[in-house]
Amino acid sequence: MDGDEILRDNFAPWVLELGLTVEKVEERRAVLRLPWSARLAREGGGLSGQAMMAAADTATVIAISAARGGFVPMTTVQLNTTFQRPVKDRDVLVEAAVTKLGRTLAFADITLIAEGEAEPAAHASTVYAIMG
Repeated sequence: MDGDEILRDNFAPWVLELGLTVEKVEERRAVLRLPWSARLAREGGGLSGQAMMAAADTATVIAISAARGGFVPMTTVQLNTTFQRPVKDRDVLVEAAVTKLGRTLAFADITLIAEGEAEPAAHASTVYAIMG
């Protein structure tokens, strides 16, 4: 499965403008890279929470697609995010793992870690409705 192709073919232009790339795709897991950009920084230089939430949401789609063996239409039902520390001047690795894959719903946990750091910058959990 080509995660970059799913990203390119199924996401809005503004999501693509985040510059996300797919680092790894496994059976129920995907790792995306959110590159540092001053455009995505808030006052004070920290990466915006909105950019990290969009990256977590996007990584979930890639992970669910991997778990299902390919992309199908799906939509976010719920996205909960907890921000734990600021990210400045570093890319963020966004790892999404599918924790339950049902016929119509999928659940995932997402960890966002600034490159070179040991502790997460944020954690998210998602619920998706599978429509195809």
